Amino acid sequence: MKTAIPSSNVKVGHELPEFALPVTSTVIVAGAIASRDFMPAHHDPEYARGQGAPDIFMNILTTNGYVARYVTDWAGSEAMIRTIRIRLGGPAVPGQLLRFTGQVTAVGEEADERVIEVTLRAVNDLGEHATGTVVVTLPLT
Repeated sequence: MKTAIPSSNVKVGHELPEFALPVTSTVIVAGAIASRDFMPAHHDPEYARGQGAPDIFMNILTTNGYVARYVTDWAGSEAMIRTIRIRLGGPAVPGQLLRFTGQVTAVGEEADERVIEVTLRAVNDLGEHATGTVVVTLPLT
């Protein structure tokens, strides 16, 4: 399989294309079920509002999954995630488009791999939902 971008072309400052995720109740509930997170705030709107949230909201494991998808969709099928470090901010709730943006902030080589650090943000109309870094490796080309 081929990577989406040859690892030799990856440079510090490279901007990743935006990924816009329409957040729906189905996206939130499916992510919670898939990660076995049965906290009512991820499927019961009344409970979530009782906790001070505007509606049900995405759990951190689902956010991590979309962060991984964002970076690996850009990096390609040979990318291996080394680390994901994110901090959650405002909630991702139904009806809010979640926009992912990122930039390459470090590039190095180890053995036969290029090591790439991407700093990213996921924001919606409520503000920053997630910020952080992902480190991926790609084969040297």
